[in-house]
Amino acid sequence: MTDNANEILSLLDPDQVGFPDTSAALQDPNGLLAVGGDLTPEWLLAAYRRGIFPWFSDDQPILWWSPSPRCIVRPESTTFSRSLRKVIRRGRFQVTFDRAFARVMDGCAAPRAQESGTWITADMREAYLEMHRLGHAHSVETWLDGVLVGGLYGLAIGRVFFGESMFHQATDASKVAFAHLVRQLDCWGCRLIDCQVANPHLQSLGAIEVPRADFESLLTREVASAGFPAVWPPAPASNLFDRP
Repeated sequence: MTDNANEILSLLDPDQVGFPDTSAALQDPNGLLAVGGDLTPEWLLAAYRRGIFPWFSDDQPILWWSPSPRCIVRPESTTFSRSLRKVIRRGRFQVTFDRAFARVMDGCAAPRAQESGTWITADMREAYLEMHRLGHAHSVETWLDGVLVGGLYGLAIGRVFFGESMFHQATDASKVAFAHLVRQLDCWGCRLIDCQVANPHLQSLGAIEVPRADFESLLTREVASAGFPAVWPPAPASNLFDRP
């Protein structure tokens, strides 16, 4: 996986939760840190608290990543386009929290144009459903005339939200879900949303890239802070978009 003989990929013992220092992550592929371990809540919580996340396909073992640069959103400084705010204020979409977590995961796992397969394997699905049952994982749903048409899911630890994936089946549906999440998290004192790896869609919504060291410095402080509500409300606050 790399031409650098000094870069060694760590093999993790599934019976002993632990990760190498993220400075050992490979440069090619960017951020690959370790292989093995498990997807239990103990493993996942330990990983995310250090900015490490699993990402692999059905034909691969569990792979753990810590890329640099890191894609993040800072809720307090994120603004949204006039056109998106206009869509939201029209009230065409209804937005909820944790109403259909499994269906959101399934929507995110569905085949997409120009993609073959999904990284949301059956094992990953079960792992994050368990994290949802334990109160660590949350979903944001977007509805149109009572039909689920978009959403996203991720983990909340301390004052950090770790975004995993989003989907849409109607124009602007995932953008509306993301915008409500960002504004609600800002109201709850969140200072960091981890988006893992940048793409044009995320960057259009205000995501930026920062070096791994800067990300981890912010992460260490925020995961140790008092968290969000133990049980999220059924929907975001109604006045989130009263300001520009």
